[in-house]
Amino acid sequence: QVQLVESGGGLVQPGGSLRLSCAASGNILNINYMGWYRQAPGKQRGEVAHISRLGSTNYADSVKGRFAISRDFAKNTVYLQMNSLKPEDTAMYYCHYFGTDGAEYWGKGTLVTVST
Repeated sequence: QVQLVESGGGLVQPGGSLRLSCAASGNILNINYMGWYRQAPGKQRGEVAHISRLGSTNYADSVKGRFAISRDFAKNTVYLQMNSLKPEDTAMYYCHYFGTDGAEYWGKGTLVTVST
């Protein structure tokens, strides 16, 4: 089992920044990659970014150049730095773990609201 706990969401004005954190615990030895998904009201959940165990990263086109994913091995934590936020970035953001054994785990989510 893997437990994922997100933090860092909140209300921010357009153009502002937020940093999300996802702390992983439990059996994370089989990690393949970790990342972030988001789901806005009335829309499907979609991937925002992920980082592999080797450090390669991938981003959704809508966030390229604005968001950056990183990790801290010592803290078993993955971060999502979000800059130049737009109202359309408003969503619940979920941390996601995918293991080499095919196991998947999700966090409970953290809400990001971009509004004046």
